[in-house]
Amino acid sequence: MTLTVLNVAYPLAPVGPDAVGGAEQVMSALDRALVEKGHRSVVVACQGSSTTGVLVETPAEAGVLDEAAKNRAHKAHRDAIAAARARWPIDVVHLHGIDFDAYLPDDGPTLVTLHLPLGWYPPEMLATSREDLWLHAVSQAQHRTAPAGSRLARPIPNGVDVDALNELRSRRDFALLLSRICPEKGIHLAIEAAKRAGVCLAIAGQVYPYETHLRYFADEVRPRLDRQRRFLGPLGFWAKRRLLNTARCLVIPSLAPETSSLAAMEALACGTPVVAFPNGALPDVVQHGRTGFLVNDVEEMAKAIVASGALNHEACRAEAGRRFSLERMITSYMDAYEALAKLGTRHPLLGTG
Repeated sequence: MTLTVLNVAYPLAPVGPDAVGGAEQVMSALDRALVEKGHRSVVVACQGSSTTGVLVETPAEAGVLDEAAKNRAHKAHRDAIAAARARWPIDVVHLHGIDFDAYLPDDGPTLVTLHLPLGWYPPEMLATSREDLWLHAVSQAQHRTAPAGSRLARPIPNGVDVDALNELRSRRDFALLLSRICPEKGIHLAIEAAKRAGVCLAIAGQVYPYETHLRYFADEVRPRLDRQRRFLGPLGFWAKRRLLNTARCLVIPSLAPETSSLAAMEALACGTPVVAFPNGALPDVVQHGRTGFLVNDVEEMAKAIVASGALNHEACRAEAGRRFSLERMITSYMDAYEALAKLGTRHPLLGTG
């Protein structure tokens, strides 16, 4: 069955192989896989995106990302989705943004991946009664947090390209942090832990121009930086791979209920242990004492950063290969696309009912 799938990105973040966010990375992998498997991939995403399939580009917002900017981006996405559906025989629309309800098509087979904590979405959207609208979580841990009345399909666990990530390099004595720079990610706590541990910390990530994110970086992150704790900005895939394969550990100080943590999976694929707070799905990803450490405060994090050097790199790689396969994730999405497309062949609004 040859499919035409319209993937729709979050309007305010570009997608591509060097994308920073987890949702953007998953979507980029799906776009590439669709083309490689002989399907048509159409992507709605903002200017600056890079796709394997056809890109339907929307304007990139400049300046602070306030409500007015979001409203403009939502309208541009609605127009782009309508134009794509008019131009191509779209079998399935796949939405990835937390704000998906602002540009959700009124009809037709639609899949929504809930990349972020379920409590951040409108409860009424999680309880949708549309038979051709499927919503799903990206891990069992996230799925278990669904509020009463939610109608979610089976979760599709995230995966990473273990083979592409793994690169044998000599280890260096620094800890690494990969993250969006915002208050809920707890960057300042990792800096404090690294200082107590006496270990260098490389911080790689994007400061998106939301007012709260800019203020957090200026007030809580920048003043804590020094010659041993440095901010590198966003990294492309190859630079990220190099750092992941040379770091002593990846630190995840997130205060939010992480839904999956692609960063943790990527680190383990590189043989790098993970030191993290046990929030959300992280206890399902990190095996305490074997592939990393789950800690409860800054002091425990500092001790774990030091202790991580004694963990077995090959055990981390083996666990990633066994549990976090990208191909397994891709296959699950392809199955969902085919099932939804079959619903569409009976949908009267598509002219075949």
